[in-house]
Amino acid sequence: MSETNETQPTPDTCSHECGSCSATCGERTAPSKLTPNAVSKIGKVIGIVSGKGGVGKTLVTCLIASELARAGKKVGIMDADVTGPSIPKAFGVSGPLHADQNGIFPAESKGGVKVISTNLLLPQGDMPVAWRGPVISGMVSQFFNEVNWGELDYLLIDMPPGTSDVLLTVFQQIPVDGIVTVSAPQELVAMIVGKAVNLAHNMDVEVLGLVENMAYFQCDECGKKHYIFGEPQGAEVAKKYDIPAYATLPIDPAFAASVDAGAIETYDAKGALAPIIEVL
Repeated sequence: MSETNETQPTPDTCSHECGSCSATCGERTAPSKLTPNAVSKIGKVIGIVSGKGGVGKTLVTCLIASELARAGKKVGIMDADVTGPSIPKAFGVSGPLHADQNGIFPAESKGGVKVISTNLLLPQGDMPVAWRGPVISGMVSQFFNEVNWGELDYLLIDMPPGTSDVLLTVFQQIPVDGIVTVSAPQELVAMIVGKAVNLAHNMDVEVLGLVENMAYFQCDECGKKHYIFGEPQGAEVAKKYDIPAYATLPIDPAFAASVDAGAIETYDAKGALAPIIEVL
């Protein structure tokens, strides 16, 4: 008869991230939802997720935020991609951030979008963030409940790619109203989207929409659409997983130029994200 020797955490080694821990210690507690700090009033919390990197998740976060702000909504972005933050660059904001007894004040873009990101806390933007999972999850939690967000209609959370600790932390501890998932027109990506969608369903998080990025390139001269990465598959994926809203974004060099200039809010998506905006 064999015995299972599972090392139990001690008070010194416990990360207190019970949702991602398999131990059965007496200190184990059910994950509880965090609340914003006392001076923050947040309407809806929307996560932007992708099953893998490189599909344009941050692009979609920036464009949704810009569209909502142009519509007169008060919008904040929580950059939960702690080790690969890029939101500040896109909006042209920088640190250092300031704080008082009411919390940390996020940076604010020219269009009024509030942003919190690890890059705003570092002395230099190119400094690496080499932290282990529990530390990263703790930082994400602090971004939610220790930042003075003021009054927001929407808080968008730009997730890291995949289904890692951060995604579990957000789903378990932050009162997320729904997610928008991002894909690209490859069969492999479509399959990986299913992983993120199924995880959301398993954790009772509503999937509001699917954005298929890099769906096509449209010639400026003749208007013909070229499907560089193959025919779009997002409509089929949305139908398969009962996702209510679906939108496509083209390959557009103007987007890269606006990000490099820190002026993503000037980019015109030409109504491409209207189906997503309607369900938020």
